[in-house]
Order: sequence, then structure tokens, then C-alpha cells
Amino acid sequence: MSDRELSGPVSSALAERDLLVVSNRQPYAHNYEDGEITVSRPAGGLTAGLDPVMRHAEGTWIAWGDGDADFEAADDGRVEVPPDDPSYTLSRVELSEADLEGYYYGYSNRALWPLCHGMIFPARCDGRDFERYRAVNRRFAETTAEQANEESLIWFQDYHFALAPRFVRQEVPNALVGQFWHIPWPAFETLRVCPQADSLVDGLLANDLLVFHTEEYVENFLDCVTALLPDATVDRETATVAYEGLETTVRAFPLGIDTDRTERLADTEDVWPAVAERYGIADKTVAVGVDRLDYTKGIPERLDAIERFFEEHPDRRGEFTYIQNGSASRSEIESYEYLQQRVDAAVDRVNDRFGTDEWQPVVRIDRMLPEEELYALYRYSDLALVSALRDGMNLVAKEYVASQLDDDGVLLLSEFAGAYEELGEDAVTINPYDTQAFAEAIERAISLPEPERRSRMSALRQEVRAYDLFDWMDDVLETLLACETERDRSTDYA
Repeated sequence: MSDRELSGPVSSALAERDLLVVSNRQPYAHNYEDGEITVSRPAGGLTAGLDPVMRHAEGTWIAWGDGDADFEAADDGRVEVPPDDPSYTLSRVELSEADLEGYYYGYSNRALWPLCHGMIFPARCDGRDFERYRAVNRRFAETTAEQANEESLIWFQDYHFALAPRFVRQEVPNALVGQFWHIPWPAFETLRVCPQADSLVDGLLANDLLVFHTEEYVENFLDCVTALLPDATVDRETATVAYEGLETTVRAFPLGIDTDRTERLADTEDVWPAVAERYGIADKTVAVGVDRLDYTKGIPERLDAIERFFEEHPDRRGEFTYIQNGSASRSEIESYEYLQQRVDAAVDRVNDRFGTDEWQPVVRIDRMLPEEELYALYRYSDLALVSALRDGMNLVAKEYVASQLDDDGVLLLSEFAGAYEELGEDAVTINPYDTQAFAEAIERAISLPEPERRSRMSALRQEVRAYDLFDWMDDVLETLLACETERDRSTDYA
């Protein structure tokens, strides 16, 4: 757990009212292992960050129960967590295979995910998938409403629940409702291809507060409201929308990381030698990429740039190694299966062209690494390659920076990642669509003089530490609480 805490006003407010967090992913999962029920804990990211907040608030976390022993370990879907020191309730929603196919793999990840990342070609906005998405959103909303009251603070997470706030509002009109959208919000010209776009925006405008990572996403959302809902009144100056008797505040707060925890995990001098030996990189210049296998992350484009780099810099062969860490994702979806094939082919091609008996140019690690190994890689890799084609934020960039305890690494960062707004000035900029410039950026990063390298990384670390996960939570929750004092709500949502 971090040494940081929430601000006094937020902490006091959470102690006085019910906090309900709603997310697709759950903070704890129960699974069978050798016939026994075991519990897995949050590994990192927002789920781990919210866990101590929920312990303090003694609230309720509503999520999909995806563990194979989840409902065996729970009483009517509810279980007290953490297991060793119960302090809040995890309320699980059970989803069928048909639910997952339509709501999760279908509408969430075949429609909303590509469209929000500006990619029309892979999107499939199937009406049948949308109806399943609507039904699952309603089920989550019913579970939420059953456990909420008019004084509750309800906080939805991400794109899985665009419709749920409207359903909750109908049942608990005066609850305080907020939502953080963790991925980009697209321009209207992209969203307009979606036949259900007006329903999505309508659902989100049942929130008192809607938060995105960047001002660009805020502006895109307000553009979509203006185009899709003629009855809505958009105030650009205050970034508010009046609609259906409610004023929704729209804000940009970029998600941070738990820097205290990251720095502790990166204190890995004793771990690194074994990691370096295992992957044959003890005496190499090392670049690392850590990504879930997703077509938005620019992994094939990165491998193309590495291939071009070795073509044009033969002196780097044998001394430079790229490590790609990440596991398969959403392999049930055709576009992800195709991506896996592209990445496999690119890795094999680069290694076949340039590898030797003693050296492998690209080392592929297709599993989630233990935290101590991952953060050792972060700390001791000379470069990190973050080449997202489009990304809401990209916390890998911030984790790499926070892990650079010696200030000697270089971050190469796509200008299309949300993190670029904060980190672009001191990172080495890359455009993943420009293979030649990307390859040149790798050589430039390797060749940076040590004083410049340290100066850049020191500035990046200060930037990441200056606005961390707890600053972000303070901003979101303080703004949501402030919405309550400003609103003049109509309670007729029938």
C-alpha cells in the first residue's frame, strides 16, 4: 500500500457516505487450485489503487465475477474483502457466455474500443450485441441501485457502462453519480458511424461528473453532444451540459500511478542479475516494450522500426536487444487473432534476418511477469518503447519513468498516447506510422549524451511524481462532491 493518502476533505466525505464503485474488472478473484479455493489480489493499476480507498470508505465494489470459484466463495454474490482484513464488500455480477459474447467481446470490444481509438475499420456496431450490452448495463445498474441510497456516491469506471448511469438515475434520482472514461473519446466524425451513438451519449449524461484523461477528449465529447442531442444545452466555457433536468460537469484529469509503490518495486538490485542472465541481456543495450497484445499499441509498427534500425545500423547488431513483454488479449475476436499472427511473423522475421547463435535481437515474453522481474526490467532497461497508435493515457510510460531510480533511461513515446501531453517535452518523440523516423529515434535515444539522458529522465520523474494516482483521485472525488452543491436537480426521471 502507498504511503500517500487522500486529502482530508475527500477522506472525511467518504467516511460519512456510502461509496459504490462499479467496474468490469474485480479487485479480488476466487479460483480453484488443486481442489482448493485461492484468492488472487490486485496486481497494480487502478484496481490496486482503489483498493485502499475502498478499505477506508468501507464501501461496496460491484464487478463481474470472473473467477471460477467466485460464487462458491460468496454469499448471494457478496463477499467481504480483503480476505485477511475484511473492510469492504465485493458484490459480484454473474455473466453468462452469451452475456460475455454480446456485452464484452461484442459491443464493448468490437464496437466501442476501436471507435474510441479512432479506428472505424475494425468496428462492428451490431444491434444484437448492443441489446446484450444494454441488458448487462441494466443488470449492473439494478445491482447498484439495490445497494445504494439517495446519499450514495456512485463511481462508474470505463466504457463498459455507458448506459448504466441512466438506469441508476431512474431508480436512485438523487444519488451522486460520476464516471471515468479510461480510453479516448473520439471525434464526432468517427462516432457518427455508430448507430447507437445517441443512446451512449444520453446514458453518460446521467452522470453528475464525467471525466476523461485530456482536454481533447472533453472537447470531442461536447462536440458529440451538440451533434447528437439537440435538446442538450452545452456551455463550452464551463464544460457543462444541461440535459433531462440534470447538469453534467465534464472534466479532464489525467490518470496517474502510485509512484511510492512503483519506486519500492523498482528497488531491485538483487533481482536484476538473474533476470539479465535468464534472457541473455547482461551485457547488452536493452529496450523494453510492455503491452497487452492489442492493435492500438503499435507493436507491429514497433517491430518494423526495429528491423529498419538493424538494417541501417549494423554496428548495433549483437549489442542491442529488444524485449517485448505482454500476453495475448481478447483472442476470441478476429482482429486480435490476426494481430497475434502479425506479431509472431514480425518477431520471427527480425530474429531470422539478424540473429546469431550467440544473440537474439528480439526476446519475446508471452506471460505476465512477476512484479519484481517486471520492475527490474523497467529500471535497468536503457530504453522504453511506447508506440501506441492511439491511447487514452498509457500507464506503462509512467511506470517506466517512476522506476528509473538512477535517472539513466530514455523514454520513447508516441505523440498519439494521452501521456504525451504530460511527458512529451522530455521524452524522445516517435510517430509509429513513420518507420524510418522511428528507427532514427531509437538510434538517437541510444546515443544521447549521459548528461542529457539524466536531465531528461529527472524531469520526467518529477512530472510523474507531481501528479500521481492520489492527486487524480482527489481531483475526481472533490469535483464530484462539488457537483452536489451546484446542482438543481429535477427528480422526475420516469
